[in-house]
Amino acid sequence: MASRNSRKIYVKDGYYHVYNRGVEKRNIFMELMDYKVFISYLKDYLSPPPKPEEIKKITFTLKDQVFKGIPRQIHNYNKDIEMVAFCLMPNHYHFLIKSLNQNSMKDFIHSLALRYVRYFNKKYSRIGSLFQGRYKAVLISDDRYLLHLSRYIHLNPHEYTKDITKAYSSYTDYLGLRKTKWVKPDIIFKFFNNKTILEISKINSYKSFVENYKKDSASILRELTLEDD
Repeated sequence: MASRNSRKIYVKDGYYHVYNRGVEKRNIFMELMDYKVFISYLKDYLSPPPKPEEIKKITFTLKDQVFKGIPRQIHNYNKDIEMVAFCLMPNHYHFLIKSLNQNSMKDFIHSLALRYVRYFNKKYSRIGSLFQGRYKAVLISDDRYLLHLSRYIHLNPHEYTKDITKAYSSYTDYLGLRKTKWVKPDIIFKFFNNKTILEISKINSYKSFVENYKKDSASILRELTLEDD
């Protein structure tokens, strides 16, 4: 089951459903490039950091002196956060992540949000908050909940597209159509390999588990008790 988000609980090796939406339910992704930029930020944070010799040096001038140096690198969370599943919607996002250290998740989400808000506000000539308050985080403590949550996240884009393989999500990684190094589907696949949960004992694939589900997204939402406070 899941612990509600009224008081965030940070634990080592904890699984979390992290989500947030635009302030006043406004869109946080206005066009294709916005999705791409947000995903590129996820890649920066969650991929292994480049080796020093792989970083391209830049030239800059200081007091009429020309120097070459390594540009400032963002904090990397490759050893702190594992992205199990995600989807980006026009006015909100969902992550299923594993936090390998007790305090790494809040630092990761805060840094990601701050960086994207700066990009968004500059691009669209706006100021102020973009997200509706602080992110929500639900601690997952049950395998069945974890499994259903991955399906809920990947079905979420059905509201906007009939073909969820074309959504901005990790679903195509689960289908083997793409290999994103910072997405970790094996955490969910282990349930299908071991058939440890009765309700998937007769399901042959993750695709069937997701796409042959008989309930709509709203029903899944109620089933998992993921309604916003």
